[in-house]
Amino acid sequence: MVSSCARVKLSKPGAQCGGFTLIELLVVLAIVALLLTLALPRYFQSIDVAKETILVQNLRTTRDAIDKFYGDTGRYPESLTELVEKKYVREMPYDPIVDSDAKWTIVPPPGEAKGSVYDLKSPAEGLARNGKPFADL
Repeated sequence: MVSSCARVKLSKPGAQCGGFTLIELLVVLAIVALLLTLALPRYFQSIDVAKETILVQNLRTTRDAIDKFYGDTGRYPESLTELVEKKYVREMPYDPIVDSDAKWTIVPPPGEAKGSVYDLKSPAEGLARNGKPFADL
């Protein structure tokens, strides 16, 4: 089987096999750029939504573990590492907004309650999708 490029060369001496023209390549690049301008903002927005969802879930899980620790021992934990050591949580909670597991804002218990960790809050600046600051989630 003879390709179309070979047929052109056979039928016309000195004829060259053509590739894509510069205009065709520019049109394809323009279409790709247009598709990227539509897709990338949604991609980055979905990353931010996922980070916020992970933060809320980690806060909820850790707060539940603090409550269970208090229910079992009658006091609040001295640190978040105590929750890990006593197996109330599998690992230190992770804050994806500040990209750390060691930068939590610890809220001490009210009144005369024993322990040091009553609640924890994210130190991240800015607002969540619902308009609340990350520290109030």
